[in-house]
Amino acid sequence: MVSCVGRSSLRRLRRRGGLARLLEAPEVASLVARPTMETLRRLLLAGALLGAGAGVGTALFALVTPGEERKQAMLKEMPEQDPQRRDEAARTKELLLATLQEAAATQENVAWRKNWMSGGGGRSA
Repeated sequence: MVSCVGRSSLRRLRRRGGLARLLEAPEVASLVARPTMETLRRLLLAGALLGAGAGVGTALFALVTPGEERKQAMLKEMPEQDPQRRDEAARTKELLLATLQEAAATQENVAWRKNWMSGGGGRSA
């Protein structure tokens, strides 16, 4: 409706205060309300889709998560529960700590050693 009105007509309406009356007309009000309602509908649809996606994700997470009995069985099957494996890991940590202590106490660059477990045998810094 506004597109068929020329600029001079709009200026005349503005001077007379008729532009406000023109915008209050039912045809123009429906043109203004239509984009607002469309935007609101799209926002609600997007919110519903996001909510549905979150609900599906939560349901899948609940289905995949193991129960308490399965968690206990998985803990028993872990390699750290084996005494031989624990002793081996403790020995490795002891050797690493001893190497670090020796490196801190000496001026030699222990990174150049071919065999870190033995003393000396490498280039010095």
